[in-house]
Formats: sequence, structure tokens, C-alpha cells
Amino acid sequence: MDRSLKRWELALMAGVLFAMVFAAWAGREQAALAGSVVRLHVIANSDSPEDQALKLAVRDRVLERAEELYGPGATREQALEALSSHLWELAGAGRAVAEEWGVDQPVTARLERCWFPTKRYEDFALPAGEYDALRIVIGEGEGQNWWCVAFPPLCLGAASQSVEQAVQAGSFTPGQAALITGESGYVLKFKSLELLGQLQGLLAGR
Repeated sequence: MDRSLKRWELALMAGVLFAMVFAAWAGREQAALAGSVVRLHVIANSDSPEDQALKLAVRDRVLERAEELYGPGATREQALEALSSHLWELAGAGRAVAEEWGVDQPVTARLERCWFPTKRYEDFALPAGEYDALRIVIGEGEGQNWWCVAFPPLCLGAASQSVEQAVQAGSFTPGQAALITGESGYVLKFKSLELLGQLQGLLAGR
């Protein structure tokens, strides 16, 4: 009885230790990736077809203005500084679209730390977790979201980069690029980050 109990206790302790080590490793991996990007988060006033269409129009105008704020050789810090210094312009670009549409809805722009779910795009994916983000809110901000990446400029219209170009520019390491594009040998690693991010979101009530 005592020997069986000790074996059970050892197995439990080993499992807890493994979980702690895994969580620490995955947390560092996600934090390193988050430290390489600035997300973009556009929130519509509501889920009505009109508000969702306006959201996309505001997104396009804000992206056009964002393209002009930092060049292709900018660092993440330079991009954050440029965005931070021009938030009123980005919000104004969004409000101008609302006015053109004859819609009386405010548009705000701010930089903040946000939790994002796992999001897959055409050529890459980002695991769930907390990221610095340019957050554009239209009206009441109770509609569906639009997520992408403002830096590196992977979603900035004509100025968009590929992940490979982002590596060449020094925005991503080759390992990070392999992780988010799902190259061979990194799929399991990505799923680990994804599961950890989802667990953190659940624990935080998100």
C-alpha cells in the first residue's frame, strides 16, 4: 500500500513539474513572439450589416494612414512610437469614413495590451495570448472584431510584407517564422503555445 502510494505521489509530482516547466517554456515563447509584433484590432459598433461594412471601410482608411507612418526598415519600437504619436490622426481617418457614410459614430484609436485568440491568416497564424495592439473602436464597439498585424506590416495593403520578407528585415527570427507558418517540426510547438494561450484566456475569463 505504501509503495503504491509513493509511486502515485511520484507520478503526480512528475506530472505537475512537467506542466510547470512546459507552461514556463511556452510562456517565454509566446512572450518573445509578442515582443516582435504589433497587432491591429478593429471593433465595429454592432453586428448589423451596415456597421460591419463600415468597419471594413474604416479598417482600409486606417491602414492607408498607417502605411505612411513608418517605412519598411522601421523597428518595432519605431513603429510603436509612430503609432503612438499619431493616434489622433488614425482616429480622425476613421471618423472621416463614418462622416462620408453619413454615420454619426465616434471612432477612437489607442495602443494597449490586449488578449487575442488564436488567429489564422492565409500564410501564417499567431497563437492566443497577450499582444500590444493598435485598437480602433467604432461607436459602441459591440460588434465583431477584425484582427491582423500592423507590424511587421503583414496586413497593410500595398505595403504588406510576406513572413519571409519580415525575416529579412529582422522583424522575425527564422525560428519564429517557422513557428507561425507551420513549417515541419514546429506544428506541435505552435499547438502547445495555442493551448497555453487558450488556457490563460479561460482562467482570465476572456
